[in-house]
Amino acid sequence: MALDLLVSVLTAAAWMSAGVAAAARRPRTAAALFAVALVASLARVWSVLALAGAGWWFVQEKITVALPLLVAAGAAATALAGPRLLRAARRADAASREAVKAPAVAVPLLGAGYAATAGIVQTFLIGYPADPGTALLLLAVAAGAVLGTWRAMSTHVPGLRTATAVTAVAAVLGGTLVFVPSGETTAEGSATGGTAAMAATGSGTGSHEHHSASEGSASLMGAETRPVTDLRGPAAPPPGGAVRRFELTARTATVTLSSGRKVPAWTFNGQVPGPPLTAVQGDLVEVRLRNADITSGVTLHWHGYDVPSGEDGVPGLTQEAVPPGGEFVYRFVAAQVGTYWYHTHEVSDLGVRMGLYGTLVVTPKGTAAEGLDLTLPVHTLGGVTVTGDRDQPLVRQAAPGTPVRLRLINTDNTPHRFTLAGTPYRLVAVDGTDLNGPGTLGRVGLRLAAGGRYDLAFTMPSDPVLLRVDDRTDSVRITPESGPPGDGAAAAKGAGASATADSAADSGAVPAADGQTAGWPELDLTRYGAPAPTPFTSRSRFDRNFTLVLDRGFALTNGRPAYAHTVNGAAFPDIPTEVVREGDLVRLTVVNRGRETHPWHLHGHRVLVLSRDGRSVTGSPLWLDTFDVQPGQVWEVAFRAANPGLWMNHCHNLSHADLGMMLHLAYEGVTTPFHGAHSG
Repeated sequence: MALDLLVSVLTAAAWMSAGVAAAARRPRTAAALFAVALVASLARVWSVLALAGAGWWFVQEKITVALPLLVAAGAAATALAGPRLLRAARRADAASREAVKAPAVAVPLLGAGYAATAGIVQTFLIGYPADPGTALLLLAVAAGAVLGTWRAMSTHVPGLRTATAVTAVAAVLGGTLVFVPSGETTAEGSATGGTAAMAATGSGTGSHEHHSASEGSASLMGAETRPVTDLRGPAAPPPGGAVRRFELTARTATVTLSSGRKVPAWTFNGQVPGPPLTAVQGDLVEVRLRNADITSGVTLHWHGYDVPSGEDGVPGLTQEAVPPGGEFVYRFVAAQVGTYWYHTHEVSDLGVRMGLYGTLVVTPKGTAAEGLDLTLPVHTLGGVTVTGDRDQPLVRQAAPGTPVRLRLINTDNTPHRFTLAGTPYRLVAVDGTDLNGPGTLGRVGLRLAAGGRYDLAFTMPSDPVLLRVDDRTDSVRITPESGPPGDGAAAAKGAGASATADSAADSGAVPAADGQTAGWPELDLTRYGAPAPTPFTSRSRFDRNFTLVLDRGFALTNGRPAYAHTVNGAAFPDIPTEVVREGDLVRLTVVNRGRETHPWHLHGHRVLVLSRDGRSVTGSPLWLDTFDVQPGQVWEVAFRAANPGLWMNHCHNLSHADLGMMLHLAYEGVTTPFHGAHSG
């Protein structure tokens, strides 16, 4: 991708420079640049064909728009200007210099430069996918630039009025096709629906009635319907379970960090992070949310926890946002064991950054807590990295031989890199799910996606252990204490902290706690741990196949034009809804052809990673709720549609979601009574 970008810029610059040199009466310079432009154009053809090996998604607009424009304009420039330019370069006299200045030489060269530039504009400003409207619009712009240049360099241009009129008509037609809904918008590989999708998701999805119906939703109108408000948690726990009641009040406050620094924040119960929520498997969790003074409203989303849809906390889809003075009670059974977190989903880009988040840990039933167990949400608050509520290292003690578990949670919009030095350890769980056969790690970095969680486990050694974030911030330091194993755990029981980890590979020797970590390689999760049987594989028969191509381009988001983060060329709420039936086996292919990382998060479901960049997982099965799709990557994941409802499917860089990179997954027959489009 980077090489193709470099070649495309070089091609445009060479053609434009050749035209400028010709207009400046420099035949030899123009001829040399003309030769460079030809070579660069051939290199561009090669780079596009090479990039095509990664998938059609990466070259669609290049093959359908950019290359045809470049080849046609380059061929015209070669035929019209090439012979005159070469003759003038050989003579290099006054007459030759005047000859290359002529519009018949300079304008075709500049025209090839305009065409090459149009291809770059398509990729960076319009994005995926190219369609007839964008192709026609770019052709008209390039043609208009050629006509304007010719008119500026010549006093008489035969047919100028006619050519200008044709160009104007093409520009208007292309713009109309691009910016006016056609009534046939569909997503590649998607099951979508106009009236069907609207019935599935209600008017809370926003105004996208122009989406067309397909086989995934065609039978919806005849299906039995039920409102999302009926999909709520039970009033009583399962047999043997207890009720865990919590109260969270959202309010603005000033929090004091461990350094004494005061930071204005949005808080739950006056603190950042909010109170830690804990439960035992089988308990009923009941959380009463109140809003004291958050004017934009607040909700609770249980990140990674597969709650009933009516408890998911998505305003305008599963509930209304809780206004100041209001409240909402969430109930769900703590069926999943592991490390999770909660955060607001109303204006979440701002709300989470300001502090409306907290941790949720569910422990197995019938097991006694032992050792040192630290839950460590890492966040950027007030411009500094905090571990829990600390902007200084969290220091704990543990006797040698004590079992230690560090629960790392990335609550930021971007990935963090964690390193653990001073002891061998294992990465025992990812996104709340235990890994199979996790091996011992040493000099490795752990890249943790935004929203993701890692659980690290080790036995306390006789020397200090240091957890570091992004190779620069000392987050947690655990020092040995005297006494029998386990004594150090009591002092830290219930303590919360923040930490991050870098992904890397085990290199054998145990590094000292105070050593440098920046050079450690990152762990490849798809190769870590031992294989195990899974309920489905990439060779299974899938009932639904969806493809999401992530990009950047101008699009309408919430009715306003913006340079949006797009999915299949559209921005929320104009991205077609993915419609499934309960029991479907669903495959989701997520392609990042942009230049930023997108941590992808589907509400209400864990997904099994089938492959990344075409390579199957060879280590432990990876069940994730957030997976980091880096530039140029293609992830193939799958899930069983076993949690009926209406669900968000979005980038968990919440600023990207706010700029359009989110859509809905809807089960047939589920409706919503809410009428406000969820806008990040």
